[in-house]
Amino acid sequence: MDSKVTATATDASAGKDAGFYDPDNYFAEQSLGYLLRKTVTRLGQAVEQQMEPNGLTNAQWVPLLKLYRGHASTAAELARECELDAGSMTRLLDRVEAKGLCSRERSSEDRRVVNLKLTDEGREAAREIPVVLARVQNACLAGFTHEEWQTLKGYLLRILSNAQALVVNGESNEK
Repeated sequence: MDSKVTATATDASAGKDAGFYDPDNYFAEQSLGYLLRKTVTRLGQAVEQQMEPNGLTNAQWVPLLKLYRGHASTAAELARECELDAGSMTRLLDRVEAKGLCSRERSSEDRRVVNLKLTDEGREAAREIPVVLARVQNACLAGFTHEEWQTLKGYLLRILSNAQALVVNGESNEK
């Protein structure tokens, strides 16, 4: 389970069905998954719009930020961090490298390892990413109080924790 998730998975881990949805009266557009997916999609579109002047796509800013923050230093680590397969990461790095934002170097100790380094331009671009992310997310939270935001964040962490417990435990809550 993700160490960043601090909420407890009470219902999911105990196998309890919260009973909020009824199969006979189920409307997808009112479902948790639909609403979360639409929110994530719109948020991603807004971020991509804001990243466009920096020449970055959604797919490109994520690994750039992870490199900048030191979450990965090799192509393999970055692929794991971004939850991409090696081939997809290679193609993505080709595009980021072509923009002059990073470079790849084979390790002298192990030729299978490809070390990644941000260029000066890459570091400059990466410094702007949190600025854009904060601006877009703050705009999405317009009208929320700090207390409401903390409450919402707690609910989202609990939902994430419950969903992770379902996956880890292989539960389906079938009746």
